Amino acid sequence: MSTDRIEKQIELKAPLTRVWEAITEARQFGEWFRVKFDKPFAIGEEASGQILHPGYEHLTWRANIVAIEPQKRFAFTWHPYGIDPHVDYSTEEPTLVEFLLEPMQDGGTRLTVIESGFDKVPAHRRHEAFRMNSNGWTQQMKNIEAYVAQG
Repeated sequence: MSTDRIEKQIELKAPLTRVWEAITEARQFGEWFRVKFDKPFAIGEEASGQILHPGYEHLTWRANIVAIEPQKRFAFTWHPYGIDPHVDYSTEEPTLVEFLLEPMQDGGTRLTVIESGFDKVPAHRRHEAFRMNSNGWTQQMKNIEAYVAQG
């Protein structure tokens, strides 16, 4: 089992265009990911917003958008499980999160989420960041499935 990479996959009963919008339109992404963003996603820019998940509302979600490849790939870098407001995570190497979309024969969409680069996370927090994000991506796959099913 890799300790450098988390990979989750789900087959969504929604067309590719619907899933693409849910992932790349900041307001929609925020609805299922539970973050209120202050501006649209743009390549090369930081995306930030208030986390709305209960217990984490005092934190700001931050990521740098690195790719928006229409209908195929959306990617950002971030500091995994960076939840201590007294720690400056900016000196750490971020992980890469990729959302990969594939159309399915039945009109649905296969979504793969890959987060890689955990081997570069400082050793004292690597295991916990991997564990928490692995669990988090499992939940987020359920969240996006429910969100796109709403139409």
